[in-house]
Amino acid sequence: MRSLTEEEAKTVFEKLAVYVGRNISLIVDDAEDPHSFVVQKNRVFYARRRLEKLSTNFARKNLMSVGTCIGKFTNHGKFILHITALDLISKYAKYKLWVKPNGEMPFLYGNNIVKAHIGKMSDDIPEHTGVVIYSMNDTPLGFGLTARATAEVRALDPTTLVALRQADIGEYLRSEETLFVT
Repeated sequence: MRSLTEEEAKTVFEKLAVYVGRNISLIVDDAEDPHSFVVQKNRVFYARRRLEKLSTNFARKNLMSVGTCIGKFTNHGKFILHITALDLISKYAKYKLWVKPNGEMPFLYGNNIVKAHIGKMSDDIPEHTGVVIYSMNDTPLGFGLTARATAEVRALDPTTLVALRQADIGEYLRSEETLFVT
């Protein structure tokens, strides 16, 4: 387990900033409950500093994880957010999109969101921006990227794609044998 290098930190923060914007400072600089980002193998974890210090008592080969897994680095150095980052992202999300009950199941089965399934959405969402997708009772379901700006969505027909799915909570069941494998 080690801290992120400067290049890795930049990559992780750029990916998180897509969804939380300037609220990234709230994630990093929490004086009451300090956290840090650490790497174990190719996975990035968001852990309390106290827990991180305690984890140094274990050999690296015996330590599987510490804190919350945010995502992983690919072999090419790209960073992919996992669905396990949803709790962190949803607290500080800049843009939000709510899905009607008839659109929840298609989204949880891994499909993108069409206009007919949108209940409401944040104002002034630009195109190709990260959004957190909620059910109508404010339960976070996943996150994705907008395919259209908010102003365009109002004039579209019901079958047009509005948000592209990046991750959803259905992955816990669909990918349970590979989600936590290192």
